[in-house]
Amino acid sequence: MYLVTGGAGFIGSNIVAALTERGDRVIVSDRLRSNGKWRNLAKRELEDIVPPENLFEMLDGWGERLEGVVHMGAISSTLETDGDRLVENNFRLSRDLWRWCARNRVPFVYASSAATYGDGSQGFDDAMTPEYLASLRPLNGYGWSKHLFDRWVARRVAEGERQPPHWAGLKFFNVYGPNEYHKGGQASVAWNLFNQVKSGEPAKLFQSHRSDYADGGQLRDFIWVGDCVAVTLWLLDRGRASGLFNVGTGRARSFADLAKAVFAAMGEAERIEYIPTPETIRDKYQYFTEASTARLRAAGYSEPFTELETGVKRYLQDFLLHEDPTV
Repeated sequence: MYLVTGGAGFIGSNIVAALTERGDRVIVSDRLRSNGKWRNLAKRELEDIVPPENLFEMLDGWGERLEGVVHMGAISSTLETDGDRLVENNFRLSRDLWRWCARNRVPFVYASSAATYGDGSQGFDDAMTPEYLASLRPLNGYGWSKHLFDRWVARRVAEGERQPPHWAGLKFFNVYGPNEYHKGGQASVAWNLFNQVKSGEPAKLFQSHRSDYADGGQLRDFIWVGDCVAVTLWLLDRGRASGLFNVGTGRARSFADLAKAVFAAMGEAERIEYIPTPETIRDKYQYFTEASTARLRAAGYSEPFTELETGVKRYLQDFLLHEDPTV
């Protein structure tokens, strides 16, 4: 049996789906609220759904039966400005779960983020030395809160403190795929472009405000959510690989490439409109992200990552263009 925090969310619900499909029992910890997140769990048989405030009470009763904890729960909005909420939800809860897993000898996999790399000036290397982590400067509160926990973990490991029997922090890059619909404006660009084209509008991409990038030429490491699930389960089950790991394809692609993939999957003629990047984010806007996958490959993960065009086609034709688009 596994605990998945944030199990009704985007990546979390895809992990829940994969675990239940292979026959595992799953407890979800999440807040469903009223934005339709329950739909992400509607097809799944679950042991329980526990609100985060009751999580450790639940662990006292179920903990001895857990084979692993997958901690995807967090405030994931890059626009969140309440630092106290970010610390409480993204740092302290993660810290307390780490300590519980260490005491009870339960494997622990948690979500970090590529947002920890800031503007990328220090590269995208998933090294976990305290010195390298200290050089990173996240650009928003969300990235900072994730980075705060990565640094806390790195210090515990460097100083030989008690830790879970095996553990992994996953630095997810630009994830797209089914079950992100409740995220609204924070959903993937693929989802937003699909909705624009479906409503008869052109695809809207940001203009470039740098001479070395064309409009729509800004680059991201877009990764299919199914690949994120595969990496998560592999690390959860392997038993020997511990550390921080980038979860990206290792190949940056442009937003223009993404838009073209959406048009192709929908069988529509390409129409792209370039709009100014909002001034509120212009000075913090990343023009390039690309995961280094060397550490994950060295740990033994050998599965290929899904090409952008293949993933977008799968997303649209297997999910978004159906009446029920959930996993």
